Amino acid sequence: MTQQHEDPAKLVLVEKRGATTIVTINRPHKRNCVNGPTARALYQAFLDFDKDDTAAVAILTGAGGNFCAGADLAAILNQDEANPMDNQWPPNELPGPIGPMGPSRMVLSKPVIAAISGYAVAGGIELALWCDIRIVDPSAKLGVFCRLRGVPLIDGGTIRLPQVVGRGVAMDLMLSGRAVEAEEALKIQLATCYPPSYDKVNPTPALEQALAFADELAKHPQTCMRNDRLSTHFANPIREAMLKEFELGMETLTSGEFQQGIQKFFDSNKEKRAKL
Repeated sequence: MTQQHEDPAKLVLVEKRGATTIVTINRPHKRNCVNGPTARALYQAFLDFDKDDTAAVAILTGAGGNFCAGADLAAILNQDEANPMDNQWPPNELPGPIGPMGPSRMVLSKPVIAAISGYAVAGGIELALWCDIRIVDPSAKLGVFCRLRGVPLIDGGTIRLPQVVGRGVAMDLMLSGRAVEAEEALKIQLATCYPPSYDKVNPTPALEQALAFADELAKHPQTCMRNDRLSTHFANPIREAMLKEFELGMETLTSGEFQQGIQKFFDSNKEKRAKL
């Protein structure tokens, strides 16, 4: 299904539940892959959340059983659907400009929880890493799958993943492109469950866990919590690193190497559909 068959107003759904704002990527037929219009809708949703005085916590999730399977590869060759690829990033601009996946360059004043069911891979894991906390259920599958297609991490993945899991584990995941199931995600502290655990996967759907966690966070003294959180973000400035990542990523994209990987991906999908 191409973008012209989609309702732009429904690419991203926003729901308020008390002090919690739920932002849902709503392209289940694409495993919630993000194209340009979806990236812009996500960016706007988080701009609105940050300005909303009645909202304390946001949850980012995906419709139809998957979090996000990355950038929409079919959109790369379609100018109307292509993801934003601007390298302009004013140093003192907050909450920050739009990134290829939407909000990935933003520094918000309030916490965001990723509720991960199903795939959170490629650009999807970059969105999850942008969030402050990642909550998984047994269906979660994370990974740098774009490694297998020759598509670079271009939205903070090479910077945030080592910050979260350490350089050694990050190198394993980034270089191999292998899948990380929910149990391993807990062990390497890439994700948690609620109640907080790095040992045992909670069978409750990730969104339900995230809602319970968000309710807890909303009850805390907000000024203190938000300032402590912001201090952590500002202690790890990533703007320059992300600009270098973007520069190297664009070099990869202009090399043309990724086109073969993408074509193999589409050909493989055609073969699978033909056998059904």
